[in-house]
Amino acid sequence: MPLYEYACLDCNERYEELRASARADSPVPCTACGGSRVKRLLSVFATRSGPSEGGTMVAAGGGGGCGCGGNCACRN
Repeated sequence: MPLYEYACLDCNERYEELRASARADSPVPCTACGGSRVKRLLSVFATRSGPSEGGTMVAAGGGGGCGCGGNCACRN
């Protein structure tokens, strides 16, 4: 089951939830304030290539949880 990141638009809390892919965009209440104005964020992950000794770490994804492509304070 995938791990998704969410942000509350009321209190700005960021949290993660393990959810089935089919429910990724279904409403999920904020874990801090219980608010329902929540949006799913784009997550960044890392992967290791090559042998376990001396492999290269590569970050993948498009940035943080902001519509403008980065971890910023625009709170969109």
